[in-house]
Amino acid sequence: MIQSREDIRNVAIIAHVDHGKTTLVDELLKQSGVFRENQDVQERVMDSGDIERERGITILSKNTAVKYKDTKINIVDTPGHADFGGEVERILKMVDGVVLLVDAFEGAMPQTKFVLMKALDLDLPVIVCINKIDRDGARPEEVIDEVLELFMDLDASDEQLDAPFVFASAKNGYAMKNLDDEPKDMKPLFDTILDYIPAPKGDPDADTQVLISTIDYNEFVGRIGIGKVTNGSIKLNQEAVVVNHHDPDKRERVRISKLYEFEGLAKADVNEAKIGSIVAISGISDLHIGDTICGLENPQAIPFQKITEPTISMNFIVNDSPFAGQEGKFVTSRHLRDRLYKELNTDVSLRVEDTESPDSFKVSGRGELHLSVLIENMRREGYEFAVSKAEVLYHEDENGKRLEPIERAYVDVPDEFSGAVISKLSERKGELQGMNPIAGGYTRLEFLIPARGLIGYRGDFMTDTKGNGILNTVFDSYQPYKGDIAYRKQGSLIAFETGESVTYGLFSAQDRGTLFIGPGEQVYSGMIIGSCSRSEDIELNVCKKKHLTNTRTSSADEALTLVPPKILSLEQALDFIETDELLEVTPENLRIRKRILDPLKRKRAGMRK
Repeated sequence: MIQSREDIRNVAIIAHVDHGKTTLVDELLKQSGVFRENQDVQERVMDSGDIERERGITILSKNTAVKYKDTKINIVDTPGHADFGGEVERILKMVDGVVLLVDAFEGAMPQTKFVLMKALDLDLPVIVCINKIDRDGARPEEVIDEVLELFMDLDASDEQLDAPFVFASAKNGYAMKNLDDEPKDMKPLFDTILDYIPAPKGDPDADTQVLISTIDYNEFVGRIGIGKVTNGSIKLNQEAVVVNHHDPDKRERVRISKLYEFEGLAKADVNEAKIGSIVAISGISDLHIGDTICGLENPQAIPFQKITEPTISMNFIVNDSPFAGQEGKFVTSRHLRDRLYKELNTDVSLRVEDTESPDSFKVSGRGELHLSVLIENMRREGYEFAVSKAEVLYHEDENGKRLEPIERAYVDVPDEFSGAVISKLSERKGELQGMNPIAGGYTRLEFLIPARGLIGYRGDFMTDTKGNGILNTVFDSYQPYKGDIAYRKQGSLIAFETGESVTYGLFSAQDRGTLFIGPGEQVYSGMIIGSCSRSEDIELNVCKKKHLTNTRTSSADEALTLVPPKILSLEQALDFIETDELLEVTPENLRIRKRILDPLKRKRAGMRK
């Protein structure tokens, strides 16, 4: 018999990137008494990864639980970036309602629409929390209208349109049911969650059913499956069977050797978990997202949507440059292969395929950010390898015509720069869909643009908008191929010989373009040391010293002044490289190089092409 479990609420916090999800979860944890009075708690405590902390983004969803009025509230903090949208889709299967967070200044943004659409598709109740109401330029009244319009655009039902609104400043730790209430604490949000998010339902007497919605990984215990007990209960040491909705042949008999529930930021061992509980299970080596753990008698898989397909790919290649093996700890193809396949344990949106070459692996993901985070993690772990330029993944329709992924791009840009942005995106086959003025002298532009048109664009975008533009994209559809795009107008400056760069050689090279290196750096023949001011590639000898003669010139004692080099970040380097170039990634350096290092062979290959 179906029953409700009133002492539990399961809720996900969903929002566009940077609207304050992780900060809000921090406050809910603090005000529910998870931390001691005198405990020193870092900001954004849920963002546990180094890269998450540095970039201020959430990459992996995180589970936590708080106690409020004798009710346990399981909270899932989800990523906001489109590249990690695969995380959001799965998490929503684990909860009974969502808190949609919207910035009181920015309003409803592209990712707001994406995450809300996923929640409405699953018929989940939504609480709208207008956050950052203390921010300069906040316009909560207008944002309410924007959010209601968004609900209507997404064909929300009448019940969903009755969503309660809460107004908050997560940073200052308060929430209010009405804008003119006195700000105190987060209780109004806690109360709204208890009143509006339904208690989980299930049949406590039925056979066990636990749908695994996310996977964690730990060096000591291996894979940890996290999911909600939909029916029955699950016990420690219980015999169970693993089945999968999309793989009818899968029937694997297992034993539950470790069972945890979430308490604050930690996992607590439990002997049994009942319907509605969110549990973590370890000890099952071959557990995947979408698997259902069932009782032995009548195993029934719970339906689970397929994960959204990747849209771009790049090759990860064993480093074969003259400096190979000098800086990395893990350099062989076996190291590289094992590490990439290990990433599949936790990242379901990623694909890894072997290629014809044993030294190269095709890695596909949801976007440049998705793959650059993997590259950054690997270099920090001591891996050394090379990567190729990102390429989009094409599909074919039934007539054999080539289809390519199209992104919907939303650009918020100061009015005076909108012309430059429209011009650049139009060159990259972008089609302007809408143009609206928004607060603060900004214009919001909406484009449909091929995914490959955005590869390598962010650097130009930052330059064209003087760092004041905001660019957000979300996958739209596959459409017929839009034609060729000219990516980079500049050629490369290429080192002519192996050695150490010197001021004299660099001084004569800097007139040819923008340098990426300074004096005293090790270079090799075929390595790219700058971008050329013209569209051709030029080879330069930056190791050349001045000939010593016994005659003194009047200018001999004048020091040569170099323009400071442009040091490229990982994203900028990935944006810069062309199809005949590679990015060499080591724990200490990023070097751009030609795929073919030998100048003669490179020339021959260019002529053949």
